[in-house]
Amino acid sequence: MTTRVAVISIIVEQNGDTEELNHLLSTYGNYIIGRMGIPYRKKNISIISVAIDAPQDVTSTLTGNIGQLQGISSKTVYSQIISDIEETC
Repeated sequence: MTTRVAVISIIVEQNGDTEELNHLLSTYGNYIIGRMGIPYRKKNISIISVAIDAPQDVTSTLTGNIGQLQGISSKTVYSQIISDIEETC
């Protein structure tokens, strides 16, 4: 199996579907390297960065599902390095 490291940037607006977002992230938790969330109270939004090391189709599925959530937007940046590792999930 080949994997790529990526960073998913997520912006959650006040009325965002945060419960479903947290469920998605926990579902893909085996691939997540780390996660950082910053509440930006002045603008009433939250900014989340998720570092992930997963097969590209897994990352694409996760980001596609996040993109369908109400009040939440995301973008993904991929590393150019592709690694072969044994599947752990």
